[in-house]
Amino acid sequence: MATVTFRDETATGRPLDEFSLPGLPDRITARELVRLRVREEVARFNARPAPRFNGLVQPVEAEVELNGYRVDSGRGRIDWERQADVAERAFQRNGFLLLVGERQIEDLAEMIDLTADPVVSFVKLVPLVGG
Repeated sequence: MATVTFRDETATGRPLDEFSLPGLPDRITARELVRLRVREEVARFNARPAPRFNGLVQPVEAEVELNGYRVDSGRGRIDWERQADVAERAFQRNGFLLLVGERQIEDLAEMIDLTADPVVSFVKLVPLVGG
């Protein structure tokens, strides 16, 4: 079983946030890895709701803020499966890059050896304005 560090980074490689998740299989698809990351971050948020969600993708009905999303405190819990579906679509539209070690993952079906590369980086891409 592998312990993986999920890291959010800027496009220049500056770390923004990270957390570790133990007990993952040694080999996993990129899709499963993205979904596990989203499930974990949503579970952590739902356990301690706050006005701001700093996850991989924007929750439904949340507003974008600097470095996160403002969540209406009366809206209830965030649905991790819905968030994971949104994250998969965002990956496919190049909404974020997925890096394992120094290698970019380009297909959600790609198998990843977590024993060789236990650091998984997510780089959110910001669309250009006016282009």
